[in-house]
Amino acid sequence: MNYVIRLTTKGISSNFKTNILGQVTFEPILDQIKRKDYILVLNEIKDGLDTNYYAGVVTSQKLNSDLLSNLKLPVLHSVEHSDHFSVNDVLLLDTTGHIRTLYRPTSRFNTIFTTDRCNSYCLMCSQPPIKKDDSERIIEHLRLIDLIDPKTEQLGITGGEPTLLRDDLLKIIKKCKELLPNTRLHMLTNGKMFYYSSFTEKLAGVDHPNLTLGIPLYSDMPTEHDYVVQSKGAFEQTTIGYYNLARFNQKIEIRVVLHALTYKRLPQLAEYIYRNFPFVVHIALMGLEMMGFTRTNLTELWIDPKNYQDELEKAVFYLTNRGMNVSIYNHQLCVLKPSLWKWARQSISDYKNLYLDECNKCAIKDKCGGLFSSAEEVHSKYIKAFNCDPIGVQKIGV
Repeated sequence: MNYVIRLTTKGISSNFKTNILGQVTFEPILDQIKRKDYILVLNEIKDGLDTNYYAGVVTSQKLNSDLLSNLKLPVLHSVEHSDHFSVNDVLLLDTTGHIRTLYRPTSRFNTIFTTDRCNSYCLMCSQPPIKKDDSERIIEHLRLIDLIDPKTEQLGITGGEPTLLRDDLLKIIKKCKELLPNTRLHMLTNGKMFYYSSFTEKLAGVDHPNLTLGIPLYSDMPTEHDYVVQSKGAFEQTTIGYYNLARFNQKIEIRVVLHALTYKRLPQLAEYIYRNFPFVVHIALMGLEMMGFTRTNLTELWIDPKNYQDELEKAVFYLTNRGMNVSIYNHQLCVLKPSLWKWARQSISDYKNLYLDECNKCAIKDKCGGLFSSAEEVHSKYIKAFNCDPIGVQKIGV
């Protein structure tokens, strides 16, 4: 079994009352002016170490009160795990003693998690919303952007529902435009706020050079979409939002999560998308993530992906034949029809990605996206290793 990447750990915090962000360094930074951007990570703090001006210090060493008082800067000690830290990772040191890795320069799956709040309550939400005032986190988001490598090719914005930040969201996008002008920005949103032309116009006014908005649509029937997102009137708000965004020349991706409540009308939804939203730049047809509300509602949602292959094939072929850009996310090649392989993408974030023992025997594992780590116990019963590369020969191992 291949397990996921660690992004969190904990220790004992000292000498700070607000969260600290900084880049990882294992070596002393000679330029004291630059130290404010760095967290010095050490196995042991030796006498005489110059720690002046660093954002903070992290160590697995257990420090006594004398050492802590001498350091006179934010410290997180007795840390349980630090072997997952890499140079220039951006860490958040929480006042409660938790450490979260917010950015990894070696990953293509970095995101800014904007808020825990949401104005939908989707049956398959992998990140169930929390009602709390997290508006002060905007300071951390803007500081994070300061610390991200400008060479980063792509960056996600997610939540919760990012648009609930309103003008603060625009600040985030503006700062990305200013400091990360060559970074592709992809924001996941339910799109309901774009029902309001005034907000849509403000977003367009930021004029980010490469922003795409991933907005879900789960059915061509309003009642079905509204039921899935548990929000009456959401279908109308979302679809009008598409038109408002198009009116202001914003790039839109439509996302469709496939499950027992949506798969039957997938061909009709494909036709609806083509006839009504031909301006979208991408359509992503996605497998379930077994997290959050998906587990709670699994009896209602679960269908083995093998059992909706005909509907998926019809939708993909319909859209592709009409010149629309389509991808299949979060599916394993052994479960998909071979006719659909060319649309399959390795879409699962590296820190969530899992390959089963059966996958490790597969000749085309490197071409397959694998599974979400949350799907270790609940996944298609048809997952099976190929004993050779079946491209052209279509031979499945036994």
